[in-house]
Amino acid sequence: MLFTGEYEHTIDAKQRMAIPAEVRTRLESSDHTNAFYLAPGPNGVLWLWPEKTFEQMASASRSSLLPGDEMMEFEELLYSQSRRLEMDGAGRVRLPERMLREAALGSAVVVLGVRDHLELRDAAAWQRRRQDTIARQGEIMLRARRALEEQQRSTS
Repeated sequence: MLFTGEYEHTIDAKQRMAIPAEVRTRLESSDHTNAFYLAPGPNGVLWLWPEKTFEQMASASRSSLLPGDEMMEFEELLYSQSRRLEMDGAGRVRLPERMLREAALGSAVVVLGVRDHLELRDAAAWQRRRQDTIARQGEIMLRARRALEEQQRSTS
């Protein structure tokens, strides 16, 4: 499932946040469940994957009884910090307080669609980052194109 867009939301006093209606509609029309996995992302914000997507990505990584140090450390970090969240009848998920605190999220958040996952960001911090990113759009696109070309060369 491809996620795009930017949605302003709030986290209520019970730490619940509504999944954007557009996302819920797409989930309902697919074979996804009403559950998500939440984990800290490498960029310091919370990442949210549909349950099926997260489980497919987890099973795609090669398993071993004796994983290398890097993989063992990564899996320990990712899976121990991940939480399965079920949507309630109103389309909300309850976010763990510790994860909200560690990500410095208050009640005003922005939910970003970022290809295969959603990101939860502080609304004010996102507005600042968004302005900076837009100002560097040409440079970012050029670097991405070069990285993609390099990736294509190395797989050829």
